[in-house]
Amino acid sequence: MLKKIAHFIEQHKLLSKDKKYIVALSGGADSVCLLLVLQRLGYDVEAAHCNFKLRGEEADRDEQFCVELCKKNDIKIHLVHFDTNFYAISHKISIEMAARELRYSYFDNLRRDIGADAVCVAHHQNDCAETVILNLVRGTGIQGLAGIQPKRDNIVRPLLCVSRDEIESFLAREGQDFITDSTNLDDLYVRNKIRLNIIPMMEKINPAAVQNIVKTAIRLSEANKVFSHSIEEASMRVSDSTADGFVIDIEKLKKEVSTEYTLFNILKNYGFNPDQIEAIDSNLEAPTGTIYLSESHQLLFNRGKIIVTERSNNATSLKIPETGKYVLDDKGEALKVELKTKDSTFTISKGKNTATLDARDIRFPLIFRNARNGDRFVPFGMKGSKLVSDYLTDRHCSLNEKRSQMVVEDADGRIIWLVGERTDNRFRVDAATTEVLMITLAQND
Repeated sequence: MLKKIAHFIEQHKLLSKDKKYIVALSGGADSVCLLLVLQRLGYDVEAAHCNFKLRGEEADRDEQFCVELCKKNDIKIHLVHFDTNFYAISHKISIEMAARELRYSYFDNLRRDIGADAVCVAHHQNDCAETVILNLVRGTGIQGLAGIQPKRDNIVRPLLCVSRDEIESFLAREGQDFITDSTNLDDLYVRNKIRLNIIPMMEKINPAAVQNIVKTAIRLSEANKVFSHSIEEASMRVSDSTADGFVIDIEKLKKEVSTEYTLFNILKNYGFNPDQIEAIDSNLEAPTGTIYLSESHQLLFNRGKIIVTERSNNATSLKIPETGKYVLDDKGEALKVELKTKDSTFTISKGKNTATLDARDIRFPLIFRNARNGDRFVPFGMKGSKLVSDYLTDRHCSLNEKRSQMVVEDADGRIIWLVGERTDNRFRVDAATTEVLMITLAQND
């Protein structure tokens, strides 16, 4: 078995003899085997044990066992205690998820503190088979059916080439005992149901069921590499980044072999779940204005494009009681409001981020805010009023641009400036103007 594991480590380039590693040690058969095997193979290892304070005296028993095991084999051990129940309640997550988050966060911090290269965990073939079945039951793609990978980020799994039976046989030959976690024998948890009930039934049909599932997962893992490369190239062909997000060209998307997988590859990192992505894919003919929301992003259908931007939960509204400089914290910009005398040296600014207005009929306070439905103004150079939304439509602005459009209105509720677009003709500077109101939107210095 040592040769088998050594070959697996070399094949997947998991470990190096000149680096230090942490072994996640629970006291169970799998982690005990991993610790002893890696030490036997000549790797520099230190153990780390987490006491989650969930099983009373049994948890303390496990901790003491790990301490004595490491002392017997001259291996340094790091211990940590967690209030897992409190963490789960305060973060509104399950006990299982809380334990997982606490464990891996601690391991990563410890790895950096002691200069270890990676954390070794004791997942084996049975764990991989259980994961494949669990993902299949929940619904998954090709990646989920590829099971547990030998290496991911700073986590390595040197025992994925051996089964639970092989591990327990090894420990029996070595005369090494181990701890059995009583919760592993309770089929209350879904994974335990698979381990204790489903896999034994499958092995009655075929004793090599676990090994065959793992072999299939390995093949799917290799196929996934090719598939992922192809989908990544498709994603690049159909999408372009913008200043505040990215755009997907729907016509280009339709030409790809798999529109759904291409969308999934693009959208998975922006909070959209598989069900949402499936719905988006089946609704590519959605009318302009159709919106899908994740917790962090907004997806908008707009004239043959899918526009994805970060969600903004709060509309901007700033009261401007008098002239001065007003910082817009949420945008890193400032609004400068000043009064100037119109004399022979004065020139009207033509920059789109500056409004030059006749001040005589403008009343403070001004309001700098998002445009709203029903807003009207008289565009510069025109006589009649126009809906702001119609003006922006004529300018071929997207719905996302319309939602982010800002206006400045005076105390009488009259829009004096469609920011970055056009001033209101009622406040144009003319021969009779003596005092000018200048409003400038610029980066805060």
